[in-house]
Amino acid sequence: MAAVLSTLEDQIRPDRAALLIVDMQNDFCAQGGYLQKERSYNVDFAQTVAANVQAALTAAREAGMLVVWIRSVYDFKYLAAPHIVKRGQEGCCMEGSWGADFFMMEPRAGEPIIDKHHYSGFIGTSLHEVLQAHHIETLVLTGVATNVCVDSTLRDGFFMGYYIVLLEDCVGSNSAAGHNGTLATVRNNIGTVTSSAAWIELLANQQHQEAAK
Repeated sequence: MAAVLSTLEDQIRPDRAALLIVDMQNDFCAQGGYLQKERSYNVDFAQTVAANVQAALTAAREAGMLVVWIRSVYDFKYLAAPHIVKRGQEGCCMEGSWGADFFMMEPRAGEPIIDKHHYSGFIGTSLHEVLQAHHIETLVLTGVATNVCVDSTLRDGFFMGYYIVLLEDCVGSNSAAGHNGTLATVRNNIGTVTSSAAWIELLANQQHQEAAK
């Protein structure tokens, strides 16, 4: 049995944690994207979330942490029938489209990009295999929507044995109730909810301690 990592400091060591960026894409986040244009969703939160994710991304890269980009591709040819019914019409995150492109940030060469056709980043993808190849034990979650794809991914990750850390200011949703519900569920039953600033400070302290050895 693997040792239990009972403290957040132990869980987020860069050699055992990965930063997951979930669905930070134009169709979910941008003015003129699918959710704003076709469903009249308020996506004003997305720019603030993106700025916070960018700060977390910079810290993760500086610490040498694995960064994994999770991207929705929702062409109907990839979706199960129940998902097509809920989608309503084709046009969200179409393969190769502007809507499927990343919003206000870009992967670096070598950072894995996982394309998914379900809400969860684990279903029908190589995400678990990528994480295991890098000996990852903890998932640090960012992205949108808190209560849909972020929630689905972190739940599956938890069920598969990963520690879960949710950066509360690096996730967002047009539904305040859904957003707050996921934060409460993670806090009470799944993992740790913290701010990006607190998490970045912990990473910086770990780097200082390693440098002083």
